[in-house]
Amino acid sequence: MERDAAFEWIESMLDVLDDEVMPVPVREVWVYGDLAIGLDPIDRLDVYLTKDILMRGDDEAAAEFENAHGVKGVGRTVRTEWAREHPEYVATNENGYAAPERCLAAHLLDATSRRTPSTDERTTGESPVHFEVCNASFDANVTQRLKGALSREAYGELLDPRGVCLWLDGRRDEEALERLREGSFAMPTLSDALGMIGADPEVADAAARTIRERRREQSGSSVRGDVV
Repeated sequence: MERDAAFEWIESMLDVLDDEVMPVPVREVWVYGDLAIGLDPIDRLDVYLTKDILMRGDDEAAAEFENAHGVKGVGRTVRTEWAREHPEYVATNENGYAAPERCLAAHLLDATSRRTPSTDERTTGESPVHFEVCNASFDANVTQRLKGALSREAYGELLDPRGVCLWLDGRRDEEALERLREGSFAMPTLSDALGMIGADPEVADAAARTIRERRREQSGSSVRGDVV
């Protein structure tokens, strides 16, 4: 993806968040990796979304939606009003329950691509966009994932720490957007960034290689949900 197209896509995604009801409340939007460090073109567009967990379940709505569509959890894991308005975006996990991260990714991929003039004729599923969706903020999750990955040597679970927050509690950071457009953020190498948050040099080098290898294996759009 060309850098200008990626930035245009991000701005359109923020418009979608401003204008449309999401399956769950979104509190933060970050970009990290290729776009944040100024590459052009980029291999993948990595987006981190911090979401709220719905606290009050609507059992009546859940039963109604399950009877009508065969999907469990609507009204508990995702908003009832959103699911009724956008049944085409309701995505489930392996157990048939509405999966907030998959619903969010499906809605944003389709709605954003329709708003982005430079989007070509490819389907949205082929767009090189990866979503990380979690209830914790980006920096908190980066640190938490590092601790877990180091204890198990599961470096493929790590997040690239080089991120930029563009949207917080419904407000855009216009200065951060402009700097992102210019590619003016000074970012360390991936191994140095991992070292700054607690990885030993040898481990940081090995982890950086693993992250890069995993990214090369990815294609099309993808989403990963996490709870901290």
